[in-house]
Amino acid sequence: MPKFPKRIEVRPLGHYQLWLKYADGSASVVDLAGLAGHGAFARWNEYREFQKVFIGPFGEIAWNEQVELCPDSINLRTTDKKLEERFAQC
Repeated sequence: MPKFPKRIEVRPLGHYQLWLKYADGSASVVDLAGLAGHGAFARWNEYREFQKVFIGPFGEIAWNEQVELCPDSINLRTTDKKLEERFAQC
């Protein structure tokens, strides 16, 4: 199982992007624009709601108790590698 670095900071950027900083000193940007306006993410139609992002107690990227994203899912979105390529590194 691949080990992703722990996220230690998150900041909202424009156009539904997040800047993420990791414990190993690296950083990345993830584009979540494709989620905006759909299902639980409909509340992002009011952009101030998107800006309320934080890192939850289990490393999830969250906006409240109902809206959060799996840490591994976020990490896969920040790399150009496919899931199969990440697991091949194990």
